[in-house]
Amino acid sequence: MPRHIPITNTTDPVHASRMVRLKLISEGALPQGMLRDEIDASWRRSLEYGLSCLQDEQVELDARHRLQALLDGNRLLIDAATPEMEYLVNRHGNSAMIILGDAQANILAIGGQTAELNQVGLRDLHPGSCWSESSRGTNAIGTAVVEGRPTLINCGEHYLDRLSPFSCTSVPLRDPQGHVIGVLDLTREGVMAQPQDNLATLILAASNIESRLFGLCYPEQLVLAFHSRPQFLGSAWHGLLALSLDGEVLAANDRACELLHLLRPALIGRRCSELMGERTATFLTRLWTDRVSSVQTAKGEFFFRAVHLPRRANMGAAQPAGKALPAPKPAQIDALAGSDARLARALRMAQRGLNNDLPVLLLGETGTGKEVVARALHQASARADKPFVAVNCAAIPEGLIESELFGYREGAFTGSRRGGMVGRLAQAHGGTLFLDEIGDMPLALQARLLRVLQERRVAPLGGGEEQAIDVAVICATHRDLKRLVLDQHFREDLYYRINGVSLQLPALRDRDDLNEVIDSLLGKFGAEGVSLDKGLRELLGNFDWPGNIRQLEMVLRSALAMREPDEQQLSLEHLTDCLLDELNGSAQQSGSIRENEVELIRGALARHQGNVSAAADALGISRATLYRKLKQLRD
Repeated sequence: MPRHIPITNTTDPVHASRMVRLKLISEGALPQGMLRDEIDASWRRSLEYGLSCLQDEQVELDARHRLQALLDGNRLLIDAATPEMEYLVNRHGNSAMIILGDAQANILAIGGQTAELNQVGLRDLHPGSCWSESSRGTNAIGTAVVEGRPTLINCGEHYLDRLSPFSCTSVPLRDPQGHVIGVLDLTREGVMAQPQDNLATLILAASNIESRLFGLCYPEQLVLAFHSRPQFLGSAWHGLLALSLDGEVLAANDRACELLHLLRPALIGRRCSELMGERTATFLTRLWTDRVSSVQTAKGEFFFRAVHLPRRANMGAAQPAGKALPAPKPAQIDALAGSDARLARALRMAQRGLNNDLPVLLLGETGTGKEVVARALHQASARADKPFVAVNCAAIPEGLIESELFGYREGAFTGSRRGGMVGRLAQAHGGTLFLDEIGDMPLALQARLLRVLQERRVAPLGGGEEQAIDVAVICATHRDLKRLVLDQHFREDLYYRINGVSLQLPALRDRDDLNEVIDSLLGKFGAEGVSLDKGLRELLGNFDWPGNIRQLEMVLRSALAMREPDEQQLSLEHLTDCLLDELNGSAQQSGSIRENEVELIRGALARHQGNVSAAADALGISRATLYRKLKQLRD
């Protein structure tokens, strides 16, 4: 019987792959020996997913709608990848597309030859669409996520027939804990003549992204690159370590584990002195001054370079080992409150509560800055040099949130990663765990979380020894937890476990210091000398801000982008027509509403003999909101 020739060795791989598909359709089974082993395995998985290899383009009606949620949930990855995306687009964008996906193969960003490739069969490849292997069959983005390794799908090797003219190379992106957090892809039409060159380029870009992720995930810690040969520092092959300022290893990439011949669980938590063979303070002091240092260790000589230094003012010397770092001054917390004395007091109480092992519950509408406050509380705590691990309970699919929180052992379930995964609770050991949108956590999972918070021990899915954890807990939600408890959608015992110190973040429309907030945001955007004219300030002051500070940020960023280089004042002329219509829409509706408000406020004050607090309670608004409305009515 003649031996099958792999389709990548034929002169017309597209035609050859079509023959394989026709044979698959006619015989109902994939012929042996005609595909590379890794492609064959992926095609067989595609068959198990129930996909037809003749599938037409999928139209995803909700893809655009969910794009913003995807972007918000992957902001750290996008920030880390943007410089590399721009470099790759400049280098390859005339003949290819550069694509960034997340850990579920959802498309986050595309650059390069998008218009041309869309015309020839890739109209369903756009930000917001999902290119997982289970929905599109063999493709470099989805297959790289499944395999967890660099993947080449050459012309003709895609499972779907309509994708045969394209070739693509993808490299998975990993976070500091070694988990696949995304994927970087290069896609072009036709056979990829030099696939190894493209692969090497993507691997180097992925290494740069992962180095940047270390700095973003550990902004107040030290990130080191190291290798046994100095010329490999700055390459895709160096090891990366995140160290606390007292020398504890907080995170390591795969290459670091290989260089040190240690598995990640055995490496995390070790002292720098155990690895380097010298006192932590001595080693770190040399790095502060020289940036590059060589160390003779039990495993041979290693060369180290600091790739990220903490954003601290006192960077002249390392902290002595064992000495606690001073917590930031309360003034840094007060800055979040502006001139709102009540909010400033609540923030200080939350800070004291967190420092005394009380859980903090942040309540507020979407866009009020709950994660910003959570990070500030962490940085103002005694755990500031330890990990801050954020989990958005609403952004993670219900079927995955348990494994994300608790981790799992290898083989715990179908599709689990080789080697298992360390859960977010264990990642936060010694630091702060931030559970955003806790009100959206599935009810069945709440019981297990409650047990962990009570006993401070966690066991991964699939069995294994329980691990003791030491975490500060901050939770946040925009939902009414008391109502959820009454409706039996949230456990009452969990509610009281997380509600140690409750902090209500005011909506932007309820704040009296809008002008201060605006000036602070302008400073944040590097526009300290820029002001707003009277017309623009009045328009912004009369708007209800349903998106709160997040929406205000976007308005100001848009206006700043429209100004000329020498302009130092923003006006209505710097707003797009769309923004003007939106902002004016709220103001135009306020005529009849204003009249009703006058009557409601006067009636409430009259019934409560001028007691503002009682009137505010009766109207269902805060006292600050009532004062603001009274001021507006007088004006």
